[in-house]
Amino acid sequence: MSFILFTLSSAFTVSLAGLAFNRSHLLLALLCLEGMMLSLFIALSSWPLQLETTMCMTTPMLLLAFAACEAGAGLALLVATARTHGTDQMQNLNLLQC
Repeated sequence: MSFILFTLSSAFTVSLAGLAFNRSHLLLALLCLEGMMLSLFIALSSWPLQLETTMCMTTPMLLLAFAACEAGAGLALLVATARTHGTDQMQNLNLLQC
């Protein structure tokens, strides 16, 4: 396993562990999701360079577009939650009560 692959795998794993274990605030969950998307973007960007091909060059741009949409939707939910509930703590959110 190369050093770059190990680094990207560990960054993804740390972000996934942070998402699984630190579910106290909505902002922490959104930051962990962004870390996962960033590690996937860097991995997909470096993959065609290692293979010396140009066949998969559009895939990172598509992932980056989806990540931007996900970040925008997450921040909109964060603002709406902070306005209605006054905080972004996950324990105060109740899905049955809108």
